Amino acid sequence: MTHDDLFTFLNELYEEGQRNDAREQERSKKMLNLEPETAHFVSILVRSSKRQQILEIGTSNGYSTIWLAWAAQASGGRVTSVERNPQKSALARENLSKVGLLHMVDLLCGEATEQVAQLSGPFDCVFFDADRRSAPQQLHLLLPRLTPDVFILADNVLSHPDEIADYLAELAKLPRFERLTLPIGKGLSVAYRQSY
Repeated sequence: MTHDDLFTFLNELYEEGQRNDAREQERSKKMLNLEPETAHFVSILVRSSKRQQILEIGTSNGYSTIWLAWAAQASGGRVTSVERNPQKSALARENLSKVGLLHMVDLLCGEATEQVAQLSGPFDCVFFDADRRSAPQQLHLLLPRLTPDVFILADNVLSHPDEIADYLAELAKLPRFERLTLPIGKGLSVAYRQSY
C-alpha cells in the first residue's frame, strides 16, 4: 500500500468513526478516535526518534494503531496495543490487515491494568488513550518496564482535565522527565526522559 493509499484509508476510517460516534448514544460503542493532527504528530515523533517498542493503551478500531505501526515500520519497531472491547479489537485487526500492518502489532484484548501487569517490556514509547482514571495505576506498573530513553504520551489533557488530573500529578512526580502539554487535538501530554 502506497503512502497516499494509506492516508486515504486513514481519512476514511476517521470519518467512519465520526459518523459512528454521532449515531451511537452508548459510550462503549463509540470509536472515540484520536484527532487526525494528534495522530499525525505522534506518528512523526515515533518515526523521527526511531522508537522500537511502543505500547498503546486503547486500540479502538485501530485508527491510531495504524499510525503507530506505520511509524514503527520505518525503524523496525513494534507496537503492542491493548483494547478491552472484543468487537473493537476484532475491528482493529481487520483494519490493520487491510493496510498490511497487522504483522507489526501485538493486539491484546482485556482490561488495560490487568494486561499491563503481565507485560514484560521494555517500552521506549507509551501512549495512553483509554480510561484516564486507571492511567496512574498503569503508569506505576510500567515504570520498571520503560527504557532509560522514553516518551510517555497521553491524550485528552485539555478535553477532560478533571479525569486526567491524577495521571498528570503522578507524572509530575517522576524524576528526570521533561513534560509539556501540546494544544493539538484534545490536548496531548508529552513526557520525555533522556538516557545519560
